[in-house]
Amino acid sequence: MKIFKEFKEFAVKGNMIDMAVGIIIGMAFGKIVSSLVNDVIMPPIGMLIGGVDFTDLKVLLKAAGTDEAGNAIEAVTLNYGTFIQTAIDFLIVALVVFMMVKAINSLKKKEEAAPAPPPAPTKEEQLLTEIRDLLKK
Repeated sequence: MKIFKEFKEFAVKGNMIDMAVGIIIGMAFGKIVSSLVNDVIMPPIGMLIGGVDFTDLKVLLKAAGTDEAGNAIEAVTLNYGTFIQTAIDFLIVALVVFMMVKAINSLKKKEEAAPAPPPAPTKEEQLLTEIRDLLKK
């Protein structure tokens, strides 16, 4: 029973929940970026270079065929087009993360630059101020 209690304490810690939320949002963001690259960015680029779909770019290393037993052997290819597309995915994600960090840092700088208002006097300080003012009279 002690192990379940320890696991419960571990699982409901704030950091664990924050990390889980970050991972889930990151996965969703990855899907958005993949769709952006595959469906929005790559088609115009492919059209500009002659109607090429980057996922179709590959080098044939060994042709498909059959072995002595009549089993089909798949072709061996070097899929550099998929690599190009994945690299563009990465660059877009890196750019967006960089822009987000830059925006957050600029907000922190503005927050640090703004002087904090002086704290309100405590009740004790207010009472002492009133006493001082009465003594002056």
